[in-house]
Amino acid sequence: MRVLVVTAVPAERDAVTRAFGDRPRVRQVPGAELHRAGPYDVLAGGAGPAAAAAATACALAAAPAAEPYACVVSAGIGGGFAPAAPVGSLVLASVIVAADLGAETPDGFAPVTSLGFGRDTFVPPEELVRDVAAAAGAMPGPVLTVSTVTGSAARTAELLAAHPGAVAEAMEGFGVAEAAHRFGVPALELRAVSNAVGPRDRGAWRIGDALAALTGAFGKTASVVESWTPHDRPDRHSD
Repeated sequence: MRVLVVTAVPAERDAVTRAFGDRPRVRQVPGAELHRAGPYDVLAGGAGPAAAAAATACALAAAPAAEPYACVVSAGIGGGFAPAAPVGSLVLASVIVAADLGAETPDGFAPVTSLGFGRDTFVPPEELVRDVAAAAGAMPGPVLTVSTVTGSAARTAELLAAHPGAVAEAMEGFGVAEAAHRFGVPALELRAVSNAVGPRDRGAWRIGDALAALTGAFGKTASVVESWTPHDRPDRHSD
């Protein structure tokens, strides 16, 4: 069983594969390169939920029948909500939330589910979250997928009011989870915190430190995801 890891950009992809040396095997899948390292097939699928979903779906569809994917992981750097997730820490989604999928109304934001359409959350397998978080030293909690990165204190407060306990925001997790769900494969989201969610201060970002933390996390969790067996997987048609 293999694990598919989807990042936004090549620097994040390379941070994952670096945990297993600097020379991953590379093969082409529709629209992307897969870099194989350890138990992981890693691709840089692009920024945002749409690109992430498309890349994930293409890779899952191209998987050889003899090497099915046991799990898909959305991975990379992200913004952390203070004080729960300080810069340099790791977070693991206990729930993956499409935080801005919906409509603005006179009474405020209405999630897509309240409009009678689709879904706005995916819940990863609880035991897998627990074991991966313990191995990586990651903080579990809701991770928010947004199409527009937060840049103000007011928006930060709005997100925390709507999603109490949120630990981080990023731009791809929900797209990855949506595609994985349609193939009957569970999804995780693992993020290394490079900056605080709120007013943008590029001088305070620690991208290099976050990428190094991402490398360490995947080195520590390889044995956990490899040992997660198919009988632990949810039925492919379940919600």
